[in-house]
Amino acid sequence: MKRRLFLASTISSALAACSPIATKLNDNTGFHSLLSSAERLNHAVIGTHGLAREYGDADVDREFRVNGLATPDDATYHELVATHFASYRLIVDGAVEHKASIPLGQLQLMHRVAQTTRHDCVEGWSAIGKWSGVRLSDVLDLVRPRPEAKYVVFHCLDRDDQGTPYYESLDVQQARHPQALLALTLNDAALDPDHGAPVRLRVPTQLGYKSAKWVARLELVSDFSGINGGAGGYWEDQGYEWYAGI
Repeated sequence: MKRRLFLASTISSALAACSPIATKLNDNTGFHSLLSSAERLNHAVIGTHGLAREYGDADVDREFRVNGLATPDDATYHELVATHFASYRLIVDGAVEHKASIPLGQLQLMHRVAQTTRHDCVEGWSAIGKWSGVRLSDVLDLVRPRPEAKYVVFHCLDRDDQGTPYYESLDVQQARHPQALLALTLNDAALDPDHGAPVRLRVPTQLGYKSAKWVARLELVSDFSGINGGAGGYWEDQGYEWYAGI
């Protein structure tokens, strides 16, 4: 079956549009019930078993578009950039057997995999990038999630204009997908600040807002109802669907 945008992805595009229709849909509880049904269908039909298409070097967009919240502009992030992320630690905690604080250098020494895949934005544009990094499943193996761990929550360094932090989540099955990466490079160069340095999530089987940038912490949880808005992600808290499969 060809990869395609399913119903729930189309609905997300409607919600993303700046129009009176989008506003009314966001406020419509019946519409959100339909959205949830489509999301469940996406997960049941697509699951996390299929692989996103891989492309060749000739297909790569060398000027990969920047989108989303603004690059962090606080003193902490400026210090990280100025010191080439020497003090960066990826925190992995929550419902795990072994909590971890992983320096960037250790991540760089872990087994690296590469993929050249398409990033599909909910706004309707796409771009192909060559990514490399560490499989998310390899990091989970280091910490050994406990049986009650059902989701991985990605806490990020960026915030919106009101100070609300960006975050995302995957269920553990999604997180173990072979193409789910903690990306360290884009187009054969280390990630730059605007593209999410030093570590970003890359999930090519789901819409772009799931591929969170500036990842600082992975939290294993049994549910995400008590985290921020409780819907599993920054945009999901504003009405976008959680699964966002393509």
